[in-house]
Amino acid sequence: MHCALKECGIPAEVVVAVDVNTCANEVYKHNFPTTEVWAKTIEGITLEDFNRLSIDMILMSPPCQPFTRIGLQGDVMDPRSKSFLYILDILPRLLKLPKYILLENVKGFEASSARDALIQTLEKCGYQYQEFLLTPTCLGVPNSRLRYFLIAKLKPETFCFQTTHQILTAFPDSKSETSQSCSDGSEMFECGSHVPVKEKLNASISESSSSNTCEQNSILFKLETVKELERKQSQDTDVSVCMLEDYLEDNLQDLSQYLLTSKSLLRYALILDIVKPSCRRSTCFTKGYGHYVEGTGSVLQTAKDVEIDSAFRALETLPEEEKLANLSSLKLRYFTPREIANLHGFPQSFDFPDKVTVRQRYRLLGNSLNVHIVAQLISRAWSGHESRWPLEDRAPWSSGPWTGDGGTGGRVECPAQIAGWTLWAADAGRPLGQLRETLDPSRKERKGYGGLTAYTFKTSRSLV
Repeated sequence: MHCALKECGIPAEVVVAVDVNTCANEVYKHNFPTTEVWAKTIEGITLEDFNRLSIDMILMSPPCQPFTRIGLQGDVMDPRSKSFLYILDILPRLLKLPKYILLENVKGFEASSARDALIQTLEKCGYQYQEFLLTPTCLGVPNSRLRYFLIAKLKPETFCFQTTHQILTAFPDSKSETSQSCSDGSEMFECGSHVPVKEKLNASISESSSSNTCEQNSILFKLETVKELERKQSQDTDVSVCMLEDYLEDNLQDLSQYLLTSKSLLRYALILDIVKPSCRRSTCFTKGYGHYVEGTGSVLQTAKDVEIDSAFRALETLPEEEKLANLSSLKLRYFTPREIANLHGFPQSFDFPDKVTVRQRYRLLGNSLNVHIVAQLISRAWSGHESRWPLEDRAPWSSGPWTGDGGTGGRVECPAQIAGWTLWAADAGRPLGQLRETLDPSRKERKGYGGLTAYTFKTSRSLV
């Protein structure tokens, strides 16, 4: 949350951070040494404490266990909901209501009694609000991490986009609400797209037999349907999303500690989600990543000259020694904590204290959120304008951030491949105008920023 607040450029001071996790607090203090940290439960903060802080904005991510789809779904009856319910109880009694509220939680929260109680409290206190279900792919990041978000703004201030009682699955346009809603999830709309996933998939499959996304000899893994395989292959051809290689560490030291063990390869080979650096997708990384294998996140194939189909074909019929040799030839490894942090949008300045173990880092990152999504939502809650991201601190959009003189002699920035995007002066922070047409992706230079990628646009463009 702190990183997102810094990223969006809002002149705000974090008055206090609250968490009961000792390790999380150590990492927080390491990265934000001047911010006060309270190692206590939310219920331990009195009404007097809240009034003394006189806060303008609350950024919160309550415990998700009561709402996870694969959990017990205890909802408000789960003891871990106490901190959230305490906030709802104390909010109407504050001497000064915060002007802005942002909440993040897992998909499933939107159907909970806790969500209903939140909406009732916001309406009682005079807030305007908007709900979202967003995943990082809508910002061109090759990672699936679907999460529920809510932003609220105290009336009479309003958002500069049209709010709706439907849950949005894309960032709204500043002038009108252009994103699609999600009802029961049976027909999810992709972020930034007006085409349902299943329609888009069917269109790509029927485009031509020569480019069939699911080849006849493709390997189907355990629990994977043909439709699932087609979805993955369709994702890997979506050029609006970056390749994983843009987020990987260069010259990784001690690669051996991240390689999957022989035991894991033999036991879990058919349920692994295997991706290559050229892929444009990865599954959600959970807190069990690196310790557990099944369902905790994608693994990376680092062997460049081995096809995955050749390693898996007739695998079940092979003797164990030959089976292990085939699987080992793929050189499968876990993503490093730094690489997951890159996918989550953490700046390169963010790091862990040396005493924090790799397993602890995975656990913290698995409980984290995407910084760029939160930055975008804070910006919309604050003013509705696009956040101005420093080139060296942000991950790429589509083909990456573009810079150029724009015919004005001053540097301007904007995401690639978006026509009519408002440009911002890097020094003045004010709109310069709009691009007359989309930028040409062929005229760019690639530059690396600590595992992230930026592109410099060489040719000037006319602004209107």
